[in-house]
Amino acid sequence: MKKIAQILRSSSSHWVGDGFPVRSLFSYQGDTEATSPFLLFDYAGPHLFEPNIRNPRGVEQHPHRGFETVTIVYEGEVSHRDSSGGGGTISRGDVQWMTAGSGIIHEEFHSEKFSKSGGPFQMVQLWINLPAKDKSAPPAYQALSSSQIPVVDLEQGTARIIAGTFKGTKGPARTFTPINLWDVRLDAQAGVTLDLPQDHNAMIAVLSGDITSDGQNIHTAEIAQLTSTGNSITLTAESNATLLVMTGEPIAEPVVGYGPFVMNSEAEIREAINDFNNGRFGHF
Repeated sequence: MKKIAQILRSSSSHWVGDGFPVRSLFSYQGDTEATSPFLLFDYAGPHLFEPNIRNPRGVEQHPHRGFETVTIVYEGEVSHRDSSGGGGTISRGDVQWMTAGSGIIHEEFHSEKFSKSGGPFQMVQLWINLPAKDKSAPPAYQALSSSQIPVVDLEQGTARIIAGTFKGTKGPARTFTPINLWDVRLDAQAGVTLDLPQDHNAMIAVLSGDITSDGQNIHTAEIAQLTSTGNSITLTAESNATLLVMTGEPIAEPVVGYGPFVMNSEAEIREAINDFNNGRFGHF
């Protein structure tokens, strides 16, 4: 049985552009060995936006290299466009899986529809590292609609399988290294035991509600980082709860990050900056 190694949380928040009020629950500035292959977890919202009939809120064109971004929308809508030709609008239950790889430029805004209507907004953006051999992979974009994501019924809840496998059900996301990403909903007072790969780093993010495990409480906007030993975890929901379960095979390589670039050395970071400044990340 896995235990809770520590609980990750943030006491502060910041805005990404003018559309995403986020709490970074962990980042590549922390213990990357313990969280690998995951680099960053930004929890945006919940936030109530007023209607905006002028310019949509969001973040303008910016680069990435060396990893993937995964955006999961729980409330609201996000429109995306990138230099690989990828793009579209994702809404509640949809997922955007973008491979920055050798270099990409993209932008993210509230959709025109959501901008006009306003309303509650809630999303997660997760950064996932790429091994050195794949950091030069061509940029790519996976749009995973809610209808593509299979649902597994639990005794008192459900699990949507975005990536990896749960109880024999496989998620639609294509990944470079073995990863599980499960969107789990539990009813109040529900108890569940989840089987997790023993050789994976594993974390459970609580996006709403409260759960207990291993005699500890995990509250909204907190992540339980689990021990490496053991192959399951037992959870009890103190209230209706929304969880994101993340497991991944660690990438045993150096992590050197600078803003939107995550590579294996400072020399590769300098190269990324130079390539971006010289227009080698493509154009819209």
